[in-house]
Amino acid sequence: MDFRFDIIIEYAPFLLKGTLLTIGLSLAGIIIGMVLGLGIGLGKMLNNKLLALPFKWYIIFFRGTPLFVQILIVHFGVVPLFTGETNGIAAGIIALSLNAAAYIAEIFRGGIQSIDRGQMEAARSLGMNHVQAMTHVILPQAIKRMIPPFGNEFIVLIKDSSLISVVAAPEIMYWGRAMSSQYYRVWEPYITVALIYLVLTLSLSFLLNLLERRLKTE
Repeated sequence: MDFRFDIIIEYAPFLLKGTLLTIGLSLAGIIIGMVLGLGIGLGKMLNNKLLALPFKWYIIFFRGTPLFVQILIVHFGVVPLFTGETNGIAAGIIALSLNAAAYIAEIFRGGIQSIDRGQMEAARSLGMNHVQAMTHVILPQAIKRMIPPFGNEFIVLIKDSSLISVVAAPEIMYWGRAMSSQYYRVWEPYITVALIYLVLTLSLSFLLNLLERRLKTE
């Protein structure tokens, strides 16, 4: 097989920019998704079933439909509705955030419900209200248990960000497809792209393992 390193070298600056954009999109998606996910997770846990219903539907919709379809809806429907024109990067951030929020909401719910009920009762008996007990007692304990699933969600988000290339956001996969189209080559662009994603996900796994070990020792 004739493997051409010269076209990889030629596209290296573009792939570097694409890698930085992929990291940025994934970070924005996980941060916004965590904020939304906390609210949605707490909303789903409301005792009033009627008030909890919209949060349940949100999770069902975003977990039950393909991310690819969600990206297209956001890109061709939601973003033009507010700005009058499409924007691949904005659509990518919005779609990744909304999708991640549904999964993160379930992580928050599972983590909070894994804490013994006695912890909440003890905090309330000390004079804390529900919000103070949740902020100072329940969430700090629950978050330690949530780190592994949060890490998995972040890794999934990095890999899923490759779908944003279909709306012309210039991330890693976009430049891989551009390289493939220009030179009619398959191995060089897609092996390079795969290796970049592999390095990103392995690096993140390593950092998460370090964080998990540190919290265990504490």
